[in-house]
Amino acid sequence: MEPEPYCATDLPSVPAVATAEPGVPVADCVLCGEPTEHPATVSGATLCPRCEWQQAQRGACSG
Repeated sequence: MEPEPYCATDLPSVPAVATAEPGVPVADCVLCGEPTEHPATVSGATLCPRCEWQQAQRGACSG
């Protein structure tokens, strides 16, 4: 017997985030100014991995 998925939903999977290819300019983080792993052509608020993690922690704890 297989265990049931933890959070089974009928929603489609989230598309992968674009990552910059070598030699392509990268976007700066809108919070700290550090380079991100996203290409400069990505629209929206780009965050570096550290700020992205911190934002996720704030959202998880703001219940």
